[in-house]
Amino acid sequence: MNQRAIRLAWEEFQQHGRKACVLPRAIAASWERSRSFGVGTALLRAPLADEAEIFRRRSLNAAFLAASRQALERSREMLRDAASMMILADRTGFVLETAGDGRVVEQGKGNALQTGGAWQENAIGTNAIGTALAEQRPVKVTGAEHFCEDVQRWSCAAAPVHHPLDGELLGAVDISGPVATFNPQSLALAAAIGREIEATLEKAAKLDHEILLRHLLSKRSTWLSEDILVIDRRGYLVHSTETAVRKIDTASPDDLPHVLRRIIGSASAEAWERNCRDRFPNAGLEIVKDEGEVAGCLIVLLGKRSIPASPAVARAPRAAADAFDEIAGESAVMRDIRERARKLAANPLPVLIEGETGVGKELFARAIKAASACASGPFVPVNCGGMARDLIASELFGYVKGAFTGADGNGRPGKIEKADGGILCLDEIGEMPMDLQSYLLRVLEDGIVYRVGDHEGRPVSIRLVSMTNRDLMEEVGAGRFRRDLFYRIAAARLRIPPLRERGDDVLVLAERFAARTAARLGRPSPSFSDDALMLFRLYGWPGNVRELRNVIDAVLALCETDKIDVEHLPLEMRLCDKASRAAGAEPEAAAKPLTVLPPRRGMKTPEREAILAEVEACGGNLTEAARRLGIARSTLYVRLAKYGVLRSPED
Repeated sequence: MNQRAIRLAWEEFQQHGRKACVLPRAIAASWERSRSFGVGTALLRAPLADEAEIFRRRSLNAAFLAASRQALERSREMLRDAASMMILADRTGFVLETAGDGRVVEQGKGNALQTGGAWQENAIGTNAIGTALAEQRPVKVTGAEHFCEDVQRWSCAAAPVHHPLDGELLGAVDISGPVATFNPQSLALAAAIGREIEATLEKAAKLDHEILLRHLLSKRSTWLSEDILVIDRRGYLVHSTETAVRKIDTASPDDLPHVLRRIIGSASAEAWERNCRDRFPNAGLEIVKDEGEVAGCLIVLLGKRSIPASPAVARAPRAAADAFDEIAGESAVMRDIRERARKLAANPLPVLIEGETGVGKELFARAIKAASACASGPFVPVNCGGMARDLIASELFGYVKGAFTGADGNGRPGKIEKADGGILCLDEIGEMPMDLQSYLLRVLEDGIVYRVGDHEGRPVSIRLVSMTNRDLMEEVGAGRFRRDLFYRIAAARLRIPPLRERGDDVLVLAERFAARTAARLGRPSPSFSDDALMLFRLYGWPGNVRELRNVIDAVLALCETDKIDVEHLPLEMRLCDKASRAAGAEPEAAAKPLTVLPPRRGMKTPEREAILAEVEACGGNLTEAARRLGIARSTLYVRLAKYGVLRSPED
């Protein structure tokens, strides 16, 4: 139908209703909505957001984007020469990403059919994205069926995407192209991609739910008499004990999902405890993480009985076990550092966490917070090296009205005030300018903070955890760091070992990261060849755990095979392997004689003896022993560490 025929059909629809109209009902209804919104047919392009708003929207939709990543990459290849592009939009019609034929993607910018474009009906009238979201069903809008005349050079087909667990509308998948070259199968393709994204989201949710339920089972003996709600990161109720829902004062059980979505799903993890404390005053909260990523939480309903005066102290032993157990690693050095950190967590001393970039210093800082007496307070991280020098003072100490040009009219509290009752975590503390170090020292000594431009002090109670990748004693000797401040922040010191000192932890972490990334991408967990694992063990990992995670993410994004070999690893790792072999070095991951320590008390079990017998029968070849035992190699490493068996004396 041409533009004139479309308009005549719409007018007929207005006068006589659907029975006398040849225009599809969804299109006619959308035109009516567009007219009521006051959209002008002469509009040339949709509204286009700036970079800051694009970043904010993409951050809000990070899980949706991650689940769509594989489909987007495939569309980039599949539609490259098909005169079409795939568009991913959020629930409001805001375009999050595009992929496909580069010429068509470029043409789309003429109508803001690009990342940052707002394609809801009230902004640009009838179009496949906005109309599919309004109708909540697949819709095709061809040429003159678009409300705005300049957009009528496009033909588009879009399908809404819902979360598979609760049906929440997440956004839409759209296939768009010029009218002359548009494929009639595009609507089926958009719907199929939408279903694929929903399946990926379902797999990721199930993985989170397994983590949450395993955590519940590990703690159930502690809460035998308590009622518990298990909530995932979206606020979805995964499990509840039989009487838990009845204890909550909602108008009806049907109201509970809305309550949980509001206080959990729509809030940051840092706000969960505050929201739960406000909504359920007689309840405890445990946030559950896997490899540093939040999977959800457990709400423990404590009923009407009295709560101890200091609930954070009462919960500390339980939180300590949880928080530190989430930090992966079974090498002797990691077991020792976790045990040392547990002891420090129970003491209010300031802690200085030292270690190379990427070793996981913040994981330990957050675990100390969760296991400390201020577990229920805020955790406020400050990157002293990531702020402009002129802003550090106002960020740390806050400022009053009129303190400087551009200051907020009401003034603003600083990070130190926001950390009151909790932990202030100063990252890269060695980067703090000398002139501010004296002010920080005064706050730590007196417990009083003065905002910039103010003469009235505000009392604060904070616990300080500082982090650095520098040798602060060397900085003190060079006159770049105050000696008195060093001794104030380093009452206790915690050195996190680099990955190269953690033995077979690198193999355990590699397989765990791979499983997590694969689940996020909606594909089976890959395995690693023996040579690849040898190289993981041999490589020096200058970027530590962060570099390992990035390598795994990149390899899985680029590699379609289910078995990772040396050829799939980054060039710098392969060069390291060649240099080592040229020098005649033996890869550390090769089989070595086992050093069997006397079994720790309670560790002489049938399983231990069976594992040792199999390893001995394989001549110390752990790969072969794991195969015969029917378990993953990483599982075997963990069991050997658990039972006091080390691969070599230095481990």
